[in-house]
Amino acid sequence: MSWARAVSASMLLAIGFLAASAGADRRADLEAVRSAIQASRERVGTYEKEQRGLLEAIEALDQAAASLRRELGHARRVAREARRQLETIRTEAAELAKRVTATEAAMKSRAVALYRTGELGSLRMLFAAEGLPEFLSRVSMLRRLLSLDADLLTRHRSESQALSAAEMGASASARELSEAEARVTTRTAELESERGRKRTLVRRLHADRTRERAALAELEKAARALEEMLQNLETELVADTGRLGPPFLSLRRRLDPPVKGPIVRRFGREVDEEFKTETFHSGIVINAPMGTPVAAVSAGRVRFAGWFRGYGRIVILDHADNWFTVSGHLDELNVALGDEVTARQILGRVGETGSLSGPQLYFEIRRGAEAQDPADWLR
Repeated sequence: MSWARAVSASMLLAIGFLAASAGADRRADLEAVRSAIQASRERVGTYEKEQRGLLEAIEALDQAAASLRRELGHARRVAREARRQLETIRTEAAELAKRVTATEAAMKSRAVALYRTGELGSLRMLFAAEGLPEFLSRVSMLRRLLSLDADLLTRHRSESQALSAAEMGASASARELSEAEARVTTRTAELESERGRKRTLVRRLHADRTRERAALAELEKAARALEEMLQNLETELVADTGRLGPPFLSLRRRLDPPVKGPIVRRFGREVDEEFKTETFHSGIVINAPMGTPVAAVSAGRVRFAGWFRGYGRIVILDHADNWFTVSGHLDELNVALGDEVTARQILGRVGETGSLSGPQLYFEIRRGAEAQDPADWLR
């Protein structure tokens, strides 16, 4: 029966999907996660012993957490798919069971009828015919009955095989669901462990003024590295330097902020009261919940999208005429190098990569390498 064979095939495909989800590519991804966690352990250990390399340690912790979040997302997708497959297969199995029951009832009815006629019942029926036409009619009727009996047997065999495949598929789906849920639990615990290690590192940093001063020096070095990158972008010859939106200069005081939230660190110089040292902040920091979408303030091209030490995951947009915006501490990126984006297009989501103060957005506006106060540009 073609319907039952199709169901049986769908069961086997479901089993194949679930088996494929645990293939060699997943083992490679898990190995990458283990390597990232090991690297974070080593870099944090080095920092604790030598009290230097804070930003390397933070970056390693953030990258390990990012790997774990990817794996957690994969485990959740597999769990959802396994749950969906299990529900689908159980529904199909219940329908198949009803069909098998109906077919068996029909077979039982035929068996009872055959029993009542006895072994010679068919012969008596044939030879009781009153003439050749009736005899041939009874032969034709017997052939149809035999054909129906054969169809019943074939259908029962096909439906039983499909039901067996459905039960196998349900068992495989239930097993995969259980394993996926266990992976979700494990990855969630590992992710929280990495976040806890980062929180502990930051607490120790703020409790030790010597370490805090060293960290400040590292952050200033990171700021200079970002400035050098922007200088290089300014001087590069790029074929597609055409403007994608209105002149950026015309948008002064008209830009919507990349995220909504309070500005917790403003642009400009900040004096440390204890050490009487000055720090220059080239951008602003906006507090926003983890995962909040970060929008492009104007149309542009993505000139950098990735990890940058001290800022976590960042996106640099080129708005033409040497105007750039920088969005940092992102949890995930929605754009890639070379992408053209429109105003208010989502670049990524708020995170705490590279941040020493939890989830927040770091935002800069620059004319080449020269930092501008975003307060002069935002509505």
